[in-house]
Amino acid sequence: MSASPALRVCGAALTALPEGALWWEAERMLVVADLHLEKGSAYAARGIALPPYDTRATLTRLEALMARHQPARLVALGDSFHDSAAETRMDGEDARTLARLTSRTDWIWIAGNHDPVPPRRFGGTVMHELRAGPLTFRHEPRPAPATGEIAGHLHPCAAVRVRGRRLRRRCVASDGTRAIMPAFGAYAGGLNVLDVAYGNLLPAGFHAWMMGARTVVPVAAHRLEGD
Repeated sequence: MSASPALRVCGAALTALPEGALWWEAERMLVVADLHLEKGSAYAARGIALPPYDTRATLTRLEALMARHQPARLVALGDSFHDSAAETRMDGEDARTLARLTSRTDWIWIAGNHDPVPPRRFGGTVMHELRAGPLTFRHEPRPAPATGEIAGHLHPCAAVRVRGRRLRRRCVASDGTRAIMPAFGAYAGGLNVLDVAYGNLLPAGFHAWMMGARTVVPVAAHRLEGD
């Protein structure tokens, strides 16, 4: 099994993928959030040693998803680049890979707080938000009600105890009227969905669609644990 049961947001049937993406079959749309390309090199420039392979790992996973689903449109929900100088630090091979991927589909860059002006050299269209059917795609979630919103920014993850073992995984957090997506980037962290930062975004009855290596499992909020 490679995908979860359908997640419905305002009637739109979405599939949460274990890799940390959403697939909207009806629109042939692949959605990812918070790639944070070149985060490793940004940390290295500040003297924090991280292996410089996060961009390549992220793009490799993304390319595999695109090959599998053949999207007509790809929407990247902001913070695709870790900072305004990310493109200048990117390895030439990685830059060519990204340009190749953007040329294969209708690629939408949603502006984020890390990349309010995504670089133009890689192609694609830059937007502050995108509306498609009942859904609105933006970077930062707005206080409820934000009906039909698909957003990123907070890097949601969830923790649950199964047979005495605590599992903590990235997740899509949704109450059926909106969804907050996890970070797709290899070095992006996660903020527990029970954190106060989600207090005005999700009602008590939301679910966390927790992502394992090969499956996605929806878990009710009352079963989750904080950090």
